[in-house]
Amino acid sequence: SELDSLPRGELAVDLPLESLQLPLQALVALRALGRLGILLGFLKPMLQLGDRLLKIVAVAVHPTTSINNRHLGTDRDDGEELLDIYGRMYAMPKEERRTRIPELGKMVGLEGRGRDRIAKYSKGMQQRIGIAQALLNDPELVILDEPSIGLDPVGMVEVRDLVSGVVKTGKTVFFSSHLLSEVQQICDHVTVMNKGVALFSGTLEEISTQVQTSRRLIVELEKASDAAFEALKALPYAKTTASGNLYTLHLNTRQDVRAEISRALTTAGGVIVGMREEGGGLEDAFLTLVGKGPGQ
Repeated sequence: SELDSLPRGELAVDLPLESLQLPLQALVALRALGRLGILLGFLKPMLQLGDRLLKIVAVAVHPTTSINNRHLGTDRDDGEELLDIYGRMYAMPKEERRTRIPELGKMVGLEGRGRDRIAKYSKGMQQRIGIAQALLNDPELVILDEPSIGLDPVGMVEVRDLVSGVVKTGKTVFFSSHLLSEVQQICDHVTVMNKGVALFSGTLEEISTQVQTSRRLIVELEKASDAAFEALKALPYAKTTASGNLYTLHLNTRQDVRAEISRALTTAGGVIVGMREEGGGLEDAFLTLVGKGPGQ
């Protein structure tokens, strides 16, 4: 197949995005892991459109694609029964199902809970059994539709670790999320798309340095100072606004200018009690590229 012919770390997907004729703003993140597979994340801009794209990917990319199912069995089914149903749908032999299902239960952290009814599963357990279902037929491409939705912070971390573990087995994982921070934590290569057009593709470091975003440095002084304000306004690489003893510098440089700013304020008699940087990250880069950034 076409997917089989691709070197690890690359995934070619030709989707008819323009034909959807819908406003599409999506961030796709790709984590290249050499021979260990890749992890592709999709930040869903709109629920219905995102789900539609996932279905297109599932059908068009590869015949062994598997997607986690949100609607898990009935109140009478237990976890192992659900997986057995899917195993029969995949035409897996009985002996293979008998060995594969317990293995997956252990892998996703449901060892010893396979005979519990799904109706009694917590949200986290439902997400885990969904991931097990997606892995049941040992697919080359696994699509996980918001695997951490509805989970508490601990559950979200556990699912992220589980997804990373799946990638290390050599599989390609495509996961969707509304949370850009979740994509940023697990991926290191990003492609930004808008209305079906790829606007940028590169590493997280490249997008932060190549896309001009609004970097802001917030400086807190011990007390407001006109002299300090004038010193900041004289800096050629920043436009400064003041609110009491807080000064916001809108930077137009990628250089680390904190030491220079500190010297300027000290010379002007200001006493710095805090300094922090905002903006310039993946979120600002994404908004800038799709035309939603500050001043656009």
